[in-house]
Amino acid sequence: MKTTLRTDITIADICKGFVYNELEGKGLFGLDGKLTIQPEYQRNYIYADGKRDVAVIDSILKGYPLGIIYFNQVAEGKYEVLDGQQRITSFGRYVTGKFAINDTSNTPQYFSSLPADKQELINKTPLLIYICEGEESEIKEWFKTINIAGVPLKEQELLNAVYSGPFVTKAKEEFSNSQNANVQKWSAYISGAVNRQDYLHTALEWVSRNNIGDYMSLHRYDDNINELKNYFTSVIDWVSSTFSMVEKEMCGLEWGRLYEAYHKQPYSVETIAQRVKDLYADPYVKNRKGVFEFILGGETDTKLLDVRVFDEATKRLVYNKQTKAAETTGHSNCPLCAQGNNANKTKIWKINEMDADHVTAWSKGGATDIKNCEMLCQTHNRAKGNR
Repeated sequence: MKTTLRTDITIADICKGFVYNELEGKGLFGLDGKLTIQPEYQRNYIYADGKRDVAVIDSILKGYPLGIIYFNQVAEGKYEVLDGQQRITSFGRYVTGKFAINDTSNTPQYFSSLPADKQELINKTPLLIYICEGEESEIKEWFKTINIAGVPLKEQELLNAVYSGPFVTKAKEEFSNSQNANVQKWSAYISGAVNRQDYLHTALEWVSRNNIGDYMSLHRYDDNINELKNYFTSVIDWVSSTFSMVEKEMCGLEWGRLYEAYHKQPYSVETIAQRVKDLYADPYVKNRKGVFEFILGGETDTKLLDVRVFDEATKRLVYNKQTKAAETTGHSNCPLCAQGNNANKTKIWKINEMDADHVTAWSKGGATDIKNCEMLCQTHNRAKGNR
């Protein structure tokens, strides 16, 4: 890969023809139309938080270096930002009046209201830019390398770089766009940030059955995202129609996997709503996130709920009581070993060889208290289950 150092390009040059696309897709431009600031493989702009964007402008006004910026030359006189998009977009947004900074008296100052000398200082600030020329594979590898520092790229941001093309462009327009009216509904079920590609990652994870790289490679040059969008919509619609309530614990669950496992089964929406309410009110349920899969699966896998277990004091009291009675009768202190004829019929187990068990299973209404506790040898306890 060939690199050429340029020191003659100023902030004013970059901001000539600067366009900031509020839809956060491909379409950030500068350098009088010669520079694509956000090519397909770049992450979305994440500095618009009133801190990092302001820090960029503060650095310029104080004469601090902005660091090296890299452009990829895609044609004669045409460039893409390889590294430096966040910094360029920050000063471009400031110069074009998208946000203000506070002066020493804490008064908000837009670029247009700055004193002329400070405007000139910003405009004439030279940038340290390396122009890179090479094959796509070289450029993508360099992009990944230089983005190890700073705000780390997320997995999906790297995948977008590797498989950039029309599919990624359209997918980002749909799933990485904070202006999409559907984001609020999606946020009930998907965790993360839209502009850090978390929603796109989830959508791809669902449709690809966790083989995102293979899926993106296969569809890289598709001119539509119909399959991705339709599958994602099917999952969201199934979740929202099956569960009439929206609980905070629903956010971030593996809805794609649950959809594949259960969407063909019929459910009573009213019954599900009541069961969710009941389980949320149950003091023995420790993991509310497991409630939804527990219900979908027929309420058999209690491990999903992390049901509260007997404490050590309760186990020792029950162990002592059972052991004392067993020694009196000459039978095993495991009630199940004591039944019938077997090699352990009279065995007295140590406490660390036994487990506490619900006499009446929790899933059948049994409480986690001393009246419903018995100690069983580990073999019998593991074989008993919910019977």
